[in-house]
Amino acid sequence: MEISLSTASWILFAIIMIAWYVHDKYVQRDHQLLVNYPIIGRLRYVFEEAREPFRQYFGDEKFYESKDKLDWVYKAASDKPNYASFSPSQPLPKPKFMIRHANIVLNDNEVDDKFEVIFGAKRKNPYIAKTIVSRSAMSDGSISPEGTRAFVRGAQMGEFPINSGEGGLTSNFFVTHQSYKPEYMKIVHGTEFKKKVKDLVDLFFNGAMAADVYRSLVFKKDPEAETYVFDLKSQLFHRVNWDAPLEDFPKEVPEDMADIILQLSSGLYGARDKNGNFDPDRYQKTMRFCKMTEIKIAQGAKQTGGKLTAHKVTPAIAYYRNVEANKDVFSPNRFPYANTIEELFDFIGRLQELSEKPVGVKIVISDLENIEPYVKEIKKRIDEGNDKYPDFISIDGGSGGSATAPIEMMERVGLNIKDSIFLADKVLRDYGVREEVKLIASGKILTPDDIIITMSLGADFVQIARGFMMSAGCIRARYCSGTTGHDCPVGLATQNKSKRKKYFVYKQAKKVTNYHNNLLKSVRGMLAIMGLKNINQLNKHRILFLDRDSRVHDNMDEVFKRRLDIGKDLGDQFHES
Repeated sequence: MEISLSTASWILFAIIMIAWYVHDKYVQRDHQLLVNYPIIGRLRYVFEEAREPFRQYFGDEKFYESKDKLDWVYKAASDKPNYASFSPSQPLPKPKFMIRHANIVLNDNEVDDKFEVIFGAKRKNPYIAKTIVSRSAMSDGSISPEGTRAFVRGAQMGEFPINSGEGGLTSNFFVTHQSYKPEYMKIVHGTEFKKKVKDLVDLFFNGAMAADVYRSLVFKKDPEAETYVFDLKSQLFHRVNWDAPLEDFPKEVPEDMADIILQLSSGLYGARDKNGNFDPDRYQKTMRFCKMTEIKIAQGAKQTGGKLTAHKVTPAIAYYRNVEANKDVFSPNRFPYANTIEELFDFIGRLQELSEKPVGVKIVISDLENIEPYVKEIKKRIDEGNDKYPDFISIDGGSGGSATAPIEMMERVGLNIKDSIFLADKVLRDYGVREEVKLIASGKILTPDDIIITMSLGADFVQIARGFMMSAGCIRARYCSGTTGHDCPVGLATQNKSKRKKYFVYKQAKKVTNYHNNLLKSVRGMLAIMGLKNINQLNKHRILFLDRDSRVHDNMDEVFKRRLDIGKDLGDQFHES
């Protein structure tokens, strides 16, 4: 008797299901649930697996105030009209800050389109930012090489600064730099045959694949092949020759590079020797390509040193950071030259002398004691005629910088950015030194209204991380750390070559530029309805506060007295009687 193909398929299916049942119930001893619920119990693990990458598509937004804010970012990055129909899909919850609009509003063209901010006005080479917005610190290493190139290209096109993150200045920050001189660059040529192969791959496939094939032909199995940038114009590979003498490096930052803020962390990456000590010569060379330096004392909820797990420490990352490849890179919790605030300020002075450029610090505030000692020392030094103090203070909200923070810290460390900025601004004014120091804010700033509110509360400048991540393609799957067995699905925050090689560098760079440009465009629109011609006219008198009971408050000092009832613990170890 012949058995039909359909019947045979069903018999095979039944055998597989019975074997699967027996395995789950009687053989495996890894999952307790499967013993009692063979096969069907696996649905739990399927749903758990899908929870993270798909959670954002169901229900209301929980991390940010509203899903409308996330939609704004994605639309701005795509340069689409950002209007809502009928009503917000998820109204902002109370309490919330509101803006005061003017009776006689301005037209958009009556608002100043210049957003310049001057850092380190007293330094030999102050930094004049053309915008009030920067991409916040994200290291090349945590971000894929392709992701870093997209950000750098986007920043250069949009004329806004980009913070290097603690990974330092890597080759990928030079992706737009084509006017280099061979004196400070190491240049590698490919043969004509290899170039022809590249051209054929480009003809039949795409430019990114062609560049990768060409790289593999030129460098073969060289583990540091990715430390070289491919210059499309000259068809050459190049990377900075850090062994070249300082006098061979450009005296000014090349015009075809993005404005880069070097972040110096406790690991001193980009300014250290092989033994991990500060290297003045390397720092000076690095600063020939950067506009100013930010010393990272703390970052959002992550008060520990930076953690880069072994699988992200590729030979290229090891080269950039002067560490060993394929091993965890865990920076110390405390910055090595900050055992006291006085020591930190002296080190800041040393960097200011070496670079002749602005230097600041990045901190997080949980209490008055996290800002007042800094301000006291600034005041003391100004009175003494000593200019070794920060040109700016970057303040991260407790919710900021937490992409890979320990979960136990995320909800327990640091005030939100609005409270932090108001407090820092107040303390600087109380000590009479507000005009000497710029305040930079970061932490859950996404949209133009966030910028208006934050700057009204005292910020001079904002740094944005997650907004720029989303503009660059991030879908918020929360696989950034790579420690869950998963990698960033879009190739933006991973070193997994199969994922990151498919990342659209040029397309995403344009979206990064669009996001920045639309932020400024909409900030101007908000200033117009507030009747303000310039961003510098923002202050705490331009906003209102709507509390949980819908009561409206117009005195921010009184509002923050209720929100910030701190500095009253007279028995704490920091209190001075």
